[in-house]
Amino acid sequence: MARGEAEIGRGSLGELLRLAWPTVLSRLGIMAMGLTDTIVVGQYSSAELGYHGLGWAPTSVVLTTGLGLLAGVQVMASRYVGEGRSADTGMVLRRGLAYAFFIGAAATLLTYAAGPAFMRATGVEPELAEGAGRVMQVFALSLAPYLMYCTLSFWLEGLGRPLPGMVTMWTANIVNLALALWLVPGHLPGVDGAVGAAWATFGARIFLLVVLALYLWFWPGSRIHGAFARGDDGRGAEQRRVGYGAGASYFAESMAFAAMSFVAGRLATLDVAAWSIVINLAAVVFMGPLGIANATSVLVGRAHGARDPDDIVRSGLLGLGAAAALTGLISVAVWIADGPIARAYTADPALVALVVPALALSTLFFVADGLQVVAANALRARGDILMPTVTHVVSYVVVMLPLGWVLAHDAGLGLGGIVWSVIVASLVSAGFLIGRFLLLARRPLG
Repeated sequence: MARGEAEIGRGSLGELLRLAWPTVLSRLGIMAMGLTDTIVVGQYSSAELGYHGLGWAPTSVVLTTGLGLLAGVQVMASRYVGEGRSADTGMVLRRGLAYAFFIGAAATLLTYAAGPAFMRATGVEPELAEGAGRVMQVFALSLAPYLMYCTLSFWLEGLGRPLPGMVTMWTANIVNLALALWLVPGHLPGVDGAVGAAWATFGARIFLLVVLALYLWFWPGSRIHGAFARGDDGRGAEQRRVGYGAGASYFAESMAFAAMSFVAGRLATLDVAAWSIVINLAAVVFMGPLGIANATSVLVGRAHGARDPDDIVRSGLLGLGAAAALTGLISVAVWIADGPIARAYTADPALVALVVPALALSTLFFVADGLQVVAANALRARGDILMPTVTHVVSYVVVMLPLGWVLAHDAGLGLGGIVWSVIVASLVSAGFLIGRFLLLARRPLG
């Protein structure tokens, strides 16, 4: 029996936690890299922190959309395992790697070429646009290798082996920290500040791809699961459909959050820096429920492959409960420690004064944001591709974006108005997606 088949487990709390804790740590490692860069740059210069936050914002939309397009790798690998076809999952990996390469190459060309002009067209201050445009171009160079690394990691997670990706990610964080501490202060002539942090990210992402690719080359299970075999069973369209739905959802949500950086940018440069800190911490917090959501997706995908509707419902509810517990605890911790957290990001007293109340307010959306991502992943793994996408477009584009502008500018709430719009959008998204999952629980599998 292949190792992947031996590791199949039903939707129990123990199985969820076995899959979730390395996945959570892996997702936290992704954001820890950004957190490290933000802190190092913030301690170097508040202006450079604004360049870094604004330069990262549109790049994150492109990257997150690419990751969504690759979501079918994890879902399809887990379905094959549930169907008892672990030896055929290599087809999923090969399709995913080719897809990741082409998505990454196109994203790099588009982002690098259009970055500076895009920044100038947003209407932010010219100096801010110029600095952010340079940062955006450097970030663009690492998109393709990072998407290919994520494909390898998603495939292993779909097989129930999240640990290698987690170890690789945290090792890369050490590489990123060392590079950032060298490049941000300007030890390399011509490179410093936010641009230096972006080059540190580039080096860390190359490291990620090379190390995990070497692991898969030497891991005997790669051959057992058909990673280096030939042939295809024609299910590429099914794999891409999962990705289309996730990619559209991720694009809508990440675009809306990136647009909030420009809403803040129309307030003042300091507000951009403050929002970049708030959204960076929120993104770090989000990695916890996102890891649980991915583990939930694996369990629901297995149950879907095995045609077990009771296990689908059990797995989804376990994921929602785990996410609620985790984000609830984190919300309390951030609310208590908002001051020290703000001062860890920056030594600028004026910036700290903006960040502290915004961090305290942001704790009101952590739980809802965590629940909505778990419900969305469970729905996609069950085969419901369209409704999570529609929900995210309505919640984050139709509701959050205009509400953020109205509250921040027209109502005069500033940064607090932006945070309130996120709270409302997250509650709308979570309420609808959980309701959708419970509604489908009453229906037979299609």
